[in-house]
Amino acid sequence: MPTQNIYILAIESSCDDTAASVMLNGKILSNVVAGQSIHEAYGGVVPELASRAHQQNIVPVVDQALSRANVDKSQLSAIAFTRGPGLMGSLLVGTSFAKSLAYGLHIPLIDVNHMQAHILAHFIDEEGFEKPPFPFLAMTISGGHTQIVQVNSYFDMDVIGETIDDAVGEAFDKSGKILGLGYPAGPEIDRRAKLGNPKAFKFTKPRVDGLNFSFSGLKTAILYFIQKEVKANPNFIEERLNDICASIQYTIIGILIDKLKLATKQTGITHIAIGGGVSANTGIREALKNGEAKFGWTTYVPKFEFTTDNAAMIAIVGYLKYLEGDFAAQNVMASSRLKI
Repeated sequence: MPTQNIYILAIESSCDDTAASVMLNGKILSNVVAGQSIHEAYGGVVPELASRAHQQNIVPVVDQALSRANVDKSQLSAIAFTRGPGLMGSLLVGTSFAKSLAYGLHIPLIDVNHMQAHILAHFIDEEGFEKPPFPFLAMTISGGHTQIVQVNSYFDMDVIGETIDDAVGEAFDKSGKILGLGYPAGPEIDRRAKLGNPKAFKFTKPRVDGLNFSFSGLKTAILYFIQKEVKANPNFIEERLNDICASIQYTIIGILIDKLKLATKQTGITHIAIGGGVSANTGIREALKNGEAKFGWTTYVPKFEFTTDNAAMIAIVGYLKYLEGDFAAQNVMASSRLKI
């Protein structure tokens, strides 16, 4: 524990959520997220609309984060922000704001990798949540990313498996779109899956060597299956929606668990942490817990509010970098394809 109080203001703007958080010595004092409902009409995030909404939201969101934390900007030790990966326009809004604020307050600026932040969210001091020991395997699953990462220390990470096409969150959302569900469809599929039979319909799992993933073929298979069944029975979706959702979710979870089993076998590491928006899925959480009994895993799931895009996860990375004196220069640039 540091001898002085370290206050980190963190800003996250990688996609369509504008978020700000204030952290004191590893503990979250506030975590504010403003979503953008405007994208629902389009069935996905529209980058230009997202960046405009960030411009409208960022000042009130930061102001609210400071207010809820009861912290004045003069108390801040540093400003942390998401440098990438993400939508370039969205990233530029957060990056520009963070740089300007840090410059105006004469305090350090800290750039954060969004994917590292999903993993390091596990190290936020939160009562009732255990932190994974090094080394551990992290599975980051979201609308834009699907990765298995070997985490050797806070900033020593190796991506050992990733999707070669679509992310798992996209597979959920596109499947939902085929079924006529709203955007994002993942939470609705999860809800309906609990009411259906997961083995009602069988979908073939894509065959991908090693620890990489593929979800493109599965989406196509689901589309053709639905088209065929609806042709035979126009009411098929309506009559069997819960079973369809349960079967889709069962297949996707099976793909993820199969790769985790292979990763633990190859690395010998049995501590597994998940992060990213799709880790909020109750079926995935249940499958991980079952893995503890079946395969001898020890699993770590962060607090729900730290799974989807949020600034608390940016704050913990900012705090850890602050302790190491790892600061960014004012000419740091946003990077839409930033790698771990």
